[in-house]
Amino acid sequence: MRAMILNLITDLNFNSNPLVLVNLPEPSPEDHEVLIKVHVCGVCHTELDEIEGRTVPSRLPIILGHQVVGEVVGKGKNVTKLKIGERVGIAWIYSSCGNCTYCLSGQENLCAGFKATGRDANGGYAEYMTVAEAYAYPVPQFFTDSQAAPLLCAGAVGYRSLKLANLKNGQNIGLTGFGASAHIVLQILKYSYPDSKIFVFARSENERAFARELGAFWTGDSSDIVPELIDCIIDTTPAWKPVLGALKNLKPGGRLVINAIRKEETDKDYLMNLDYTEHLWMEREIKSVANVTRNDVKEFLELAAKIPIIPEIQEYKLEEANIALTELKKQKIRGAKVLVIN
Repeated sequence: MRAMILNLITDLNFNSNPLVLVNLPEPSPEDHEVLIKVHVCGVCHTELDEIEGRTVPSRLPIILGHQVVGEVVGKGKNVTKLKIGERVGIAWIYSSCGNCTYCLSGQENLCAGFKATGRDANGGYAEYMTVAEAYAYPVPQFFTDSQAAPLLCAGAVGYRSLKLANLKNGQNIGLTGFGASAHIVLQILKYSYPDSKIFVFARSENERAFARELGAFWTGDSSDIVPELIDCIIDTTPAWKPVLGALKNLKPGGRLVINAIRKEETDKDYLMNLDYTEHLWMEREIKSVANVTRNDVKEFLELAAKIPIIPEIQEYKLEEANIALTELKKQKIRGAKVLVIN
């Protein structure tokens, strides 16, 4: 099978071709696994974190990619639910231990044994992959393969972020950064919280214009002061600077939800400007998002089909993965990027 593999940690500022196209043996499913013929795989900012070492793959070389849509073409002897020919999606959560307190309470995203697709096990930048049956999800027929791909991470983790926001209809909500996840969250907000005003902070005027097209009440830069304070802000950026801007725009008792697996170190000096009175006083709080649960993925796919949410997508061939990643690094974004593989 063809696959794009990562051989070593590298800096995309100096290496625009971190992945190499290779031919590998087709994987074989274990007893509890299914073999997936990958149709498409979304490109996520987390892949940049993996390539540049902010979240280090547990082994190298590895096949990245965790927004996978494909077809079941093989299965182990203990697979009982999924059928050959069924279309499924695979998300960031590849597996968890299944036995700890977190797993038994439906919080397997916090499990110490959590494994991530494309980081701890080979992912979807390839023609085939395997995954345990319990971590593959039927995809609603409403969506094309490419439309469904970003729903599996950008959408599912955005959905989890919104649950952690504890937003009530009519309260103000902010989105810092306007890439794949935020443009999906905005569509959830318009449906589920129709009376809430949506404030979007983005450094690109193109992203701000896109947010207004989708119904944002106000758009501006992360350093701007909003015309009215915000109850909750969801931050989807890789940087520290927007965090301080968001905290300044929160109401007393407001919550900042940080939807990022890692923050880049290049602007960590901004944290030196964190002022208790200006940013945290009056019971403002910060909440991080850690991964997703299986239930998050299932619930969100059902909701996305009901609304319906149609992600804005840009398609690339498998061998163009480096182009998509470099554009993502350079903030050339409108919606989500998807690799078309089969």
